[in-house]
Amino acid sequence: MKNPLARIPDFGQSIWLDYIKRSFIQSGELKKLIDEDNLKGVTSNPAIFEEAIARSNDYNETIQELAKTDLSTEDIFLKIAIEDVQHAADLFKGVYHDTKALDGYVSLEVSPGLALDTEGSILEARSSWKALNRENVMIKIPGTKEGLPAIKQLISEGININVTLLFGLDRYREVAEAYIAGLEERAAKGESLENIASVASFFLSRIDTIVDPMLEQVIQDNPSRATKAKQLLGTIAIASAKVAYQIYKELFLSERFSVLEAKGAKPQRLLWASTSVKNKAYDDLMYIEALIGRDTVNTVPKETLDAYRDHGDPASRLQQNLEHARYELYQLEDVVGIKLSQVTQQLEDEGIQKFIKPFNSLMDVLAQKREEAAI
Repeated sequence: MKNPLARIPDFGQSIWLDYIKRSFIQSGELKKLIDEDNLKGVTSNPAIFEEAIARSNDYNETIQELAKTDLSTEDIFLKIAIEDVQHAADLFKGVYHDTKALDGYVSLEVSPGLALDTEGSILEARSSWKALNRENVMIKIPGTKEGLPAIKQLISEGININVTLLFGLDRYREVAEAYIAGLEERAAKGESLENIASVASFFLSRIDTIVDPMLEQVIQDNPSRATKAKQLLGTIAIASAKVAYQIYKELFLSERFSVLEAKGAKPQRLLWASTSVKNKAYDDLMYIEALIGRDTVNTVPKETLDAYRDHGDPASRLQQNLEHARYELYQLEDVVGIKLSQVTQQLEDEGIQKFIKPFNSLMDVLAQKREEAAI
């Protein structure tokens, strides 16, 4: 009998791994997850690469070789990252073909310093896409206001995009519409829509991590709202995700999208990200269990992957208690007085910084290793 992790795809959801490291690929561990646990893809980000490169010896030999060239520190990082993504993507070729280009993707993010730079994001995405030279990769673009035109442009060029750092429902709708507009622009040029893939990465645990302390403050300061605030603890991220899925269905089951679908277009699936539970008082699998549903992806860190394999209970729950989820979001704003749109904008701003910091740290480490190699 398949383990709980390997059974999740039976309910229409794909599990991707939020982790990458050279020794993890070379040792056969990643291939084992594909073969035994039905793993369908991999995502990476600057923090993951900082952990892999700065805190291991996996890359020392490569860095020593590249240090002899005239490549900049950032170019050295990109070369290393591209090689890792290529090797991982090669392991997923079978998944990519078996799922008819639905799954089997490995994602590489543009430099976090470009999150508010439309043209810079487009240029780096094109460059990385060309360098990767794999059909089953995605370029990650933050879903900022400045990212929206970049998403539309890159999709129109046939570049697979993983839209990252999504927290708010309004921004998610804008991202999905940018994807559709990009496909329409491509179709208008008479170019193929087949095998173009995109996901919209909706971040979860960070929402509760910022909202819960605000609710705790209401509980402490406002007795008349305390009971309601207490009931909302740990619920807002999942409620937001359930409502986001309804937006997904509205847009991708629409007449507008059906015209594109008839030409071979695929919906831009929602991807649940930031799915490790930060509050130890909560069930360690709550973001996975509650959001299993058709035509979605969940990208999980290794520890959460192992935990689900051990004691997960897969079932289709994404569309359960939808009205209650809507009611929770209503109560948060109109009863408790916390504006979710302000919270999600704050999370977007902080999310950019949370990737810039480890990226800068990684650049410092690479510069130091480069100097050591040159001695």
